[in-house]
Amino acid sequence: MLLIACPYCGERAETEFSYGGEAGIARPKDPHALSDEQWADYLFMRKNSRGMHRELWNHAQGCRRWFEVERDTVSYVIKECYEIATPATSRDNQSRAD
Repeated sequence: MLLIACPYCGERAETEFSYGGEAGIARPKDPHALSDEQWADYLFMRKNSRGMHRELWNHAQGCRRWFEVERDTVSYVIKECYEIATPATSRDNQSRAD
């Protein structure tokens, strides 16, 4: 079983969580100006890459909060779990200071 470290509740079994898709996808500023093809691209096209991948997860059976996970899609190893509002540069600087 995969263990996921919720940044709010700590480590829990994957059965408590819901996968929310790829992280970092920006909503179009003016969705009404998009063509049907552009809208479909925004809604459905994802990288689906091998290796390290940023994902959104929800602790559905716990605190019910959303957070990001960096996970290797090949080995399923989770590198890091963090709050969505935490910018990557501040996480990098914080880990260097520790």
